[in-house]
This record gives sequence, C-alpha cells and structure tokens, in this order.
Amino acid sequence: MRFDILTIFPEIFEMFSKHSIIGRAVANNIIEINAVNIRDYSTDKHHSTDDYTYGGGSGMVMTIQPVIDSYKSIASQLEYKPKLIYLSPQGRVLTQKMATKLATEKHIVLLCGHYEGIDERIIDSIVDEEISIGDYVLTGGELPAMILIDCISRLISGVLGDETSANDESHSDGFLEYPHYTRPAEYMGMKVPEILLSGHHAKIEKWRRKQSIIRTIKKRPDLIEIANINEIKKIYISEIIKEITAEPL
Repeated sequence: MRFDILTIFPEIFEMFSKHSIIGRAVANNIIEINAVNIRDYSTDKHHSTDDYTYGGGSGMVMTIQPVIDSYKSIASQLEYKPKLIYLSPQGRVLTQKMATKLATEKHIVLLCGHYEGIDERIIDSIVDEEISIGDYVLTGGELPAMILIDCISRLISGVLGDETSANDESHSDGFLEYPHYTRPAEYMGMKVPEILLSGHHAKIEKWRRKQSIIRTIKKRPDLIEIANINEIKKIYISEIIKEITAEPL
C-alpha cells in the first residue's frame, strides 16, 4: 500500500513514519509513506498556498493551483488514478468498516487542508472522497491523515505481528473489545478473572464474547443498533441486559 500526503507541513510525517508499528511496516516495504510539500508547487514568489476568500469573510482559503500541481506530480507518473481522500469535517465519519474497505486500495493520496478549507474546485476536480475523523474541527488535516494511515495500515497483511489481532479489536465486528489482563495475576488485591487462568480455551472464548457485549451495552449502547448481530449474540445480549438491569444501583 502506498500513501502520498499532500500537505504544507511535510516534516510532521517524518517521525510518524519511522516508529512503532508504522515504522516497521515502512522498513519492511509493506507500506510506503511519502509527504509532498504543496508549497514546492506554488508559482507565487513567496510560495504562498492561501488567499482571501471571494465574497468576503474571515480566514484564508487554500488556492487551487499549487494543490492541483502537487497532485499532478504524483498522478503523472502513474498508469492508474490513485484514490484521493480529502480530510474534511464535512466528510463521512471514519469507521472500522470504511477502513477495512480502504485497506484493499493499492494507492491512496491524502489531501490535508488548512485555514478555512480549500478552493471548492479542488474537490470538484480531483477528490474522490471526503473523510472526517469526528464531528469537530481541527486546524489542519495532518493529524487526521496520520490517524487514517494508522487505521488502514493495521488491516494490511504483515503489518501486525499477529494476523488475528485486528479481527479481535474494538469495532471489528461492531462491538467493543473484551478486557485484557497480564502479569501479575494479583496486584494490591485485584485479581485476574479465574477463567483466564484456567487454560480452557472454549470457556475463555465464551467469556470474552460475553464481556465484549457487556462492555458495548454499558459504554456504547448506540453501537448495538448498527452492529452485525448474529443469533448467538442476540441471545447473549438479551440475557446480559436482564443481568445489568437486575443489578442494584
């Protein structure tokens, strides 16, 4: 998977692409991350990338020419059109399902906006999709771009050490992940659940499924409405709801 980022702050991505899971994936040539400086393509003598908005109003808008030309510097070398995503608070909110679909792409270009946004003609001409990381506004698209790269990369074969890890994580099947424990088995009177020390894998798996549902009901009940619920989990959910509602306040 290749990621190209169109940004006016390319240096932000240098550390990001060299450490932890992402850094290992880059070093192993599983993913490629390339930050393109939009300023390098500005024809303005000051290398400006923004200007006042037509019609008046506060703030500046990123201009069309350097953005389009920075994108062309990538596209002109390809025999295909990469998927171009604009990180925008007006886009669809990122979900695990969306990330799973995007992980099947071979090349994604991420456009990081700044100021009040970008010239609408950029969206009309080269943007394939707008994606938001949440219903709030940030100063630029660089942080959302990193989040998107991290989220997608985890789903690419070879990036995680354990290939099953991504399948067990929160939101992978619409439910939150079950709780985790590690050594010591007891600390200041707090004990690891006995079932996890039993070595009985079938019972452990059943316990984890139940805990996953309990967590979702307690922390994110809204996910129950949109989760892909099979018949077994429907039974668990009805039983767990009865248990929770029967608990004393």
